Amino acid sequence: MTDYSGKHLHIVSFNVPYPPDYGGVIDVFYKIKALHDLGIKIYLHCFHYGREESPELDKLCEKVYYYPRRKFYQAIYSKVPYIVGSRKSDELLSNLVGDDFPILFEGLHTCLYLNHPLLKDKLKAVRMHNVEWDYYRSLKEAERNYLIKFYFSLESKKLKKFEGDLQYANKIFPISKSDYEYLRFSYENVCYVPAFHSNADITSQPGTGKYILYQGNLSVAENNQAALFIAMKIAHGMPYKFIIAGKEPTNALKKGIKNIKNVELVESPPFEKMADLMANAHINLLTTFQNTGVKLKLLNSLYRGRFCVVNSKMVNNTGLEPLCIVEDNPTATQRIITELMSTPFTQQDIDQRRPLLESDFSDHASALKIAKEIF
Repeated sequence: MTDYSGKHLHIVSFNVPYPPDYGGVIDVFYKIKALHDLGIKIYLHCFHYGREESPELDKLCEKVYYYPRRKFYQAIYSKVPYIVGSRKSDELLSNLVGDDFPILFEGLHTCLYLNHPLLKDKLKAVRMHNVEWDYYRSLKEAERNYLIKFYFSLESKKLKKFEGDLQYANKIFPISKSDYEYLRFSYENVCYVPAFHSNADITSQPGTGKYILYQGNLSVAENNQAALFIAMKIAHGMPYKFIIAGKEPTNALKKGIKNIKNVELVESPPFEKMADLMANAHINLLTTFQNTGVKLKLLNSLYRGRFCVVNSKMVNNTGLEPLCIVEDNPTATQRIITELMSTPFTQQDIDQRRPLLESDFSDHASALKIAKEIF
C-alpha cells in the first residue's frame, strides 16, 4: 500500500518544526512533508517557545495546535526529566483523547502521556531522536560550566529511568542503527527509520573548491568543542582557507580562533548561505566527539557537497562509511586534506553515492516505512 489517503495521524512535536533550521526540527518537518505526500492527514501538536507560529505548517496539516512550554522553575523539581515535564499540557491530552487516530510522539521529550490511561487503547509510536540519557551524559562531559554540568548529569539519570516508559509504545522508530541496536534488546516493535533531511536528489557539483568547511549549531557544546578542535589541531598552520559556519557561536570559540589567520567564522548564516557554503566547499570536514544519533549535516554534505572527511564517531554504524574518508588522527587528516585539495571532485564520485543514498536514506522510503508500521 502506497496511498494512505483517508488515514489520520496525530504528531506531537517538542518544538515548532518550522523553519527547519536545526537537527531535531529538520527531521520532524520533512517527516511531516513526506507523510503528507503519502496522503496522510496530520494533526500537529507543537510546544511553543522561542519560535513563531507558522503558516507553512498549515499547508501540510489538517490542524496545528500550539501549547506553551512550562518554565524552568515550574518543571525542574519534577521527578520526570525537565525536557519531559516542561511539556505538560491538559489541553494536549484533551485533544489527543478526542478520536481514535494513532499518535506519533517526537522524541522522549513529548512522552509524558505515553502511559496515560486515557490513551491506553490508542496506537502510540515514538520517534527516538537519541538515546537521550546517553546524549545528556555526553553533554555533561563536553560542558565546562559546573552548574550546567550538574544539570546535565541530573537530567541524564532522570532520562534513563523515564526511558522505561517506552514499554507502553506500540512502535519505536530510532533514528540511527546504533540506537536501534540498543533499543531492540529492551523493547519489541523497534523499527529503524533513518533521519529525514529534505534532499530529493544529489546536487553535488563536480570540480574544485577553494576552502574546507565545518558547519553545525555552534551554540551546542559538542559542536563548539569540535570547531575548536578543527581550528587548533587541523587548520592551524595549513596553507588552506577553513570556514567554520553555524548558529550562535560562543565567545570561547570566537576567542579561540581569533588569531588563526586561515580560519573564517560565519555567524548564523541563513539557510541559503549555508547551502551555498556546503556546495562550494572542496571538503566538508565533520568531526564529533559524540557517537549519538545520526548527524544530519553528514547526510546534507553527502547530498550537496564534494569530498566528505569525517572522524569515526561521525560515521560509525550509520551505513554511510563507504561514502566518506574516515580519519581520527589530526596529522593524518592534514595529509588527507593536502592530497584532496589538489584532486578534482568528479562525476564518478557523485555516481558512487547515488545507489546507497537513494535506496536507504530517501525521505519517501522512510515515510512509507512509518506508514506501514502504524497503519
